Amino acid sequence: MGVDIQANLLAVRERIARAAARAGRAPEAVLLVAVSKGFDLDRIRQAVAAGVPALGENRVQEARGKVAALGRPVPWHLVGHLQTNKVRDALACFDLIHSLDRLALARELDRRAGALGRPVDVLVQVNVAEEATKGGFRPADLKPALEALAELPALRVRGLMTIPPLPQDPEESRPHYRELRRLRETAAGWGLPCDLGELSMGMSGDFEVAIEEGATMVRIGTAIFGPRER
Repeated sequence: MGVDIQANLLAVRERIARAAARAGRAPEAVLLVAVSKGFDLDRIRQAVAAGVPALGENRVQEARGKVAALGRPVPWHLVGHLQTNKVRDALACFDLIHSLDRLALARELDRRAGALGRPVDVLVQVNVAEEATKGGFRPADLKPALEALAELPALRVRGLMTIPPLPQDPEESRPHYRELRRLRETAAGWGLPCDLGELSMGMSGDFEVAIEEGATMVRIGTAIFGPRER
């Protein structure tokens, strides 16, 4: 039996609207990034036709083929880890990189984007839970990291991103999302020349909690596309 992507998208939008209402926010304040990792071109075309406003991919190599086949009907976001040797291809594919997790990557992005003569928009990944298996800056290192990033002229910091430990219950993610919002509020007082307006947090299993805690971008895959085959 096929997946009804249009119905799934409508259901996700309704859940976003209800979560936003609970937080006294407008649903339009939350960008839905449909994560198409592992899904075929037909499902992605259906999602675009149904009205997804942005597409997210985890791997540069997979995204290259999809962007070549589909073009840019909506913005493409990189939501997964970026290897330094894939920066050139990432700049050719993506409109926003959610996963700036180390200074070496920032410098390479700045160098490559500067050579192209156009800035690159990024979100700074914060390892709020300080998990050894995940990338990102530790909360205590965020200020010096943002100070260093502010020195890179081709880099445009647009906000923060986090990936919490995989929750058994969505409520387990709440303290991590609340902490990222608190860090953003704290960082706004540091007087740095960077825009921290965006908070990318929340996936299919916990996006409603993320919205209640201030997410401006949620990264949702299976709730829209159905189960992954790979």
